[in-house]
Amino acid sequence: MSGELQQLSEQLQALDEEKESLEGEIELLQEQQQAIREAKEAIDTLETGSTVQVPLGGGAYVRAEIEDIDEILVEIGGGYVAEQGQDDAAETLDSRKERLDDRIDDLRSEIADLEAELDELEQRARQAQQQQMQQLQQQQQQGGLGGGGGGDEN
Repeated sequence: MSGELQQLSEQLQALDEEKESLEGEIELLQEQQQAIREAKEAIDTLETGSTVQVPLGGGAYVRAEIEDIDEILVEIGGGYVAEQGQDDAAETLDSRKERLDDRIDDLRSEIADLEAELDELEQRARQAQQQQMQQLQQQQQQGGLGGGGGGDEN
């Protein structure tokens, strides 16, 4: 029985680690969603001539003036950037956010499946542990009766 408990324990640990990994992935996707929301807000509120802070990297920024709000550079994948108008850029960001929403939903579904599997394994582990305890108690009772019975016969 202890081998079965060990195996169940290892499976539980592996599932817990997988669940944590999926939760971490969701957190990263939610951060990307927040960045998209901030970009969309900027697209909606900024105007030509607005002054903005442009990140240079390493926590350094430079002030810049927007020459034309209808010329927005948007990452389109594979390291490529395309110039898009304000509305098209907003649509691209909306589409990207929808894909993130779908992926988060998929991950949450996977987590729910893992949690169901975890519950089942935990129940099996409790049952195996109870059976092991019952066997130990039976062995102790049998050992105690045999020794006690032999002492009474003398």
